[in-house]
Amino acid sequence: MLSRTADNLYWLARYVERAEYLARILETAQRLTTLPLAYVGESNEWTTAVATAGCSAAFFAVHSEANEETVADFLAFSTENPSSIRNCFEVARHNARSVRTALTMEMWDAINSIWLELKRFGNKPSSREELSRFLQWVQGSSLRFDGSAYRTMLRNDAYWFSRLGVFMERADNTARILDVKYHVLLPSVEDVGGAVDYYQWAAVLRSVSSFEAYRKVYRDVITPARVAELLILRQDMPRSLHACMDEAYEIFQMIATRYSGEALRRAGELHAALHFGRMDVIFDYGLHEYLTEFLGRLTELGGEVDRSFFNVAYA
Repeated sequence: MLSRTADNLYWLARYVERAEYLARILETAQRLTTLPLAYVGESNEWTTAVATAGCSAAFFAVHSEANEETVADFLAFSTENPSSIRNCFEVARHNARSVRTALTMEMWDAINSIWLELKRFGNKPSSREELSRFLQWVQGSSLRFDGSAYRTMLRNDAYWFSRLGVFMERADNTARILDVKYHVLLPSVEDVGGAVDYYQWAAVLRSVSSFEAYRKVYRDVITPARVAELLILRQDMPRSLHACMDEAYEIFQMIATRYSGEALRRAGELHAALHFGRMDVIFDYGLHEYLTEFLGRLTELGGEVDRSFFNVAYA
């Protein structure tokens, strides 16, 4: 297939997944700020939301303070933020239009209706309740588009490049959420194991739809080590790094042998590190260092995808 078509399908999926991720970040921050201070500590959840989204520098270049209004506007509606939810959906629809013939009718209807429905929310929500409805709509819209792709696309290169975008973006998002919790939201020593620690970790789990999964797997109190294990190494947890790279590596095996052995090699290294990884080794190495290295290698893999499949050159 044309590299331009593969590129558009890949980024269409990534932008829709990124919009859902941003909605989850904002919803988690909103939920925590409604709890009593004794439950969540004195950290600024809105600053944390910006850090998790990876756009602190861009945000503070525009705003002097991180609060519900400024962060919600920047991450959800701002046209100045290239990765805002609004811009994610608009770029996704633009990519969809460019490859209209590669999409099924259901996929096009889903992304086009998302773009049209987006307009009714205006430039920003008029109340906290409307923001909550918007964030729920974003997550539902992402699921609708993802479901339409999964249920209706022929299993050919178009489908595999689309799914590759989903899992590359999802792995990146999960790693960032987990890393920020350890280094921005860590409670004071006296709070470890207390209410503050519990609600912060519960919020992290809910932000990746893993709270119920954690209860079913561990049937015990929430601990940092188990949360990290669930979101890094558990193969049966859909948003874990291991599960994402399982899916991505399988896709690379299908497409890379015809296009790029280097992309397959890099994906295989990442997959093997997670498949044979152990939490005690990861903690000995340092969780932050491990996640930083993972994100770096994932970025390198993304660059190899661009070079090998989409003919994008880097200086």
